[in-house]
Amino acid sequence: MDFLEINTDLHIHSKYARAVSQKMEIPILAEQAKLKGVQLVGTGDCLHKKWLEHLEKNLEGDGIYKYESTKFILQTEVQDKNRVHHVIFLPNFTKAYELREKFSRFSKDIDADGRPWLYLNGKEIAKKTLECDGLIGPAHAFTPYFGLYAHFDSLKDCYGEFVDKLSFLELGLSADSYIADKISYLHNLTFLSNSDSHSPSPLRLAREFNRMKLNQLNFEEFRKVFQQGEENKVTLNAGFHPKHGKYHLTRCKNCLLFYKLEDAKKQNWRCGNCGGVIKKGVKDLIEELADSEGNPERPKYIHIYPLTEIIATAHNIKSFFSKYVKEIWDKFIENFDNEIKVLIDVPVEELEKIDKRVAQYIKAFRNDEIEQIPGGAGEYGKLLPLGKKAEVKFFKHTQKSLGDY
Repeated sequence: MDFLEINTDLHIHSKYARAVSQKMEIPILAEQAKLKGVQLVGTGDCLHKKWLEHLEKNLEGDGIYKYESTKFILQTEVQDKNRVHHVIFLPNFTKAYELREKFSRFSKDIDADGRPWLYLNGKEIAKKTLECDGLIGPAHAFTPYFGLYAHFDSLKDCYGEFVDKLSFLELGLSADSYIADKISYLHNLTFLSNSDSHSPSPLRLAREFNRMKLNQLNFEEFRKVFQQGEENKVTLNAGFHPKHGKYHLTRCKNCLLFYKLEDAKKQNWRCGNCGGVIKKGVKDLIEELADSEGNPERPKYIHIYPLTEIIATAHNIKSFFSKYVKEIWDKFIENFDNEIKVLIDVPVEELEKIDKRVAQYIKAFRNDEIEQIPGGAGEYGKLLPLGKKAEVKFFKHTQKSLGDY
């Protein structure tokens, strides 16, 4: 049997969500997804009234929808009363309106934001989603503030008796499969790596993506992907190295000094340098829960970065949006069709014909040979030039002597 293998970015937002580009509309998203190299994209915000109207006007199909050659799946993100975010997929517009009605009773104004705030807990949200034949899992599960593990020590603490009905866990930008699989009870759950994009720019859209194998492209075949069978399944996750994420290491939110976990605890989560709040990083959060060395059955995870960022780094250009960066990006796309092909599929020898410096960087990225200053406390990691070693200075807790008083 012949299977489809497609690239997917399954968590984005519409122009009706806060702090999101007004260019986040279906025609623009479809065009940019094609250039990026993803064939199936989440719609984002599919419970918002005006966005639903936009989706119905622009999309054709049933279950899996399309605009020209790009496919879309009805998707939203919601926030519960514990500030935990959840990603939801729905099989059709009828179910989207049905779930909107269920949730409306528990929201002051479900249309106030593309990502609605609900006075429900994770268990109640899961129950209502499943009643509408939807799929649900935690969004950016390890991220501080709105990730599940920022508020709970386990999936069951959040979802109760519906924990076994979860379809997936979204990793977020500060984690990958390798560190998430240090928690053994996650081994039987499908991991998703999505962009959570607020912009259609190739710098944001599908900066993390999933490669999936399906028998056919419809919602029921999509549902089977999360059953971890031998046929329909995720075959590859791709995204940031965790060090590049905004919350990877424990760090002071004010002066951005890095902390070892034990020193942050000794400081009672107050910075010994400036007195600011220390934010626990994803790496330390997972280490506290770790009970496994990993999961050899997990699909491969490839660390990637937006081509725009690679070009700017290779040519020592500060602005990702400079005219020169755009010219080089255009050359790669004209020759190799889309960005994902350039990042992970095209032989380095072919890339060198377009730009040798960029090709060297892409080769280094593929081999995980790029050094960077890790991210933390809301700051992205910073890529370093080839051959340069990252120096990370940690605060060192010292016991005070009588002379200090």
